[in-house]
Amino acid sequence: MTATALAQGPTTARTSPYRLTFGHVLRSEWIKFRTLRSTWWTIGTTLVVMVLFSMSMAASFNLAADTPEMAAEMGDVSTVQALVLGYIFAQLSVAVLGALVVTGEYSTGMIRSTLSAVPTRLPALWAKSGIIGVVTFVVGLVGVALSYLVTTPILSGNDFVPDLGDSVVQRVILACAGYLALVALLAVGVGTIMRHSAGSIFTLVAFLFVLPLVASFLSQEWVQDVAKFLPMNLATAMMAVTEADAGGVQILAPGEATLAMVAWSVVSLGVAAVVLKRRDA
Repeated sequence: MTATALAQGPTTARTSPYRLTFGHVLRSEWIKFRTLRSTWWTIGTTLVVMVLFSMSMAASFNLAADTPEMAAEMGDVSTVQALVLGYIFAQLSVAVLGALVVTGEYSTGMIRSTLSAVPTRLPALWAKSGIIGVVTFVVGLVGVALSYLVTTPILSGNDFVPDLGDSVVQRVILACAGYLALVALLAVGVGTIMRHSAGSIFTLVAFLFVLPLVASFLSQEWVQDVAKFLPMNLATAMMAVTEADAGGVQILAPGEATLAMVAWSVVSLGVAAVVLKRRDA
């Protein structure tokens, strides 16, 4: 044996002790999420919108108690709607938040770093989805809680304050928070598919607002059957207590509507996963 051979000695493969886990990816995505200014702006907007619309609805209930014409117009609308009505426009802000979580990285080029750090790609998508889903659900609950606090003094004069111990009221509150979370997840999928902020937001606005509005002006039976499955009408069904809560729109049962909304989010994220896996950054 030569001196050179002795110097070289046996060689062994060296492996890095670091192994990327989903926990690491989740922590990384959480840091990115909470350090973005747009995150806090959209969350703040969501809460403000929910509270303002609740105050408006509470005032309408009080007016209905004193005005026969207003009472006839309000009909049997349940008072719990005063707590959740803000979802109508809050869904737009959470949709923007969900889309920007992804499209913001494409616009800055950070997505290349993200996908380099997570070569399998899908864990990054699931981490983003998990964070946005949990955060928007909590924001929805906080929004309803704030709405309850500000509307209680307005509604208490006519004994209209919703009973938080009532199982129906609890269902409506959870449905409101759940719907906002599902819209945000839908938006994460759309943002991943489209990769552009403006295009994603335009698509979401059309899907959430424009299509239901257009469908409401069309009388064909098949249009109304399809319209039941649009997110806005699914939200109405998820939070409806009385027939008047539906506002004359044909809706599904609450459980069916919830499953349909879950399906929209699952399909959106499923397509996003396929696209993310196959397409270059």
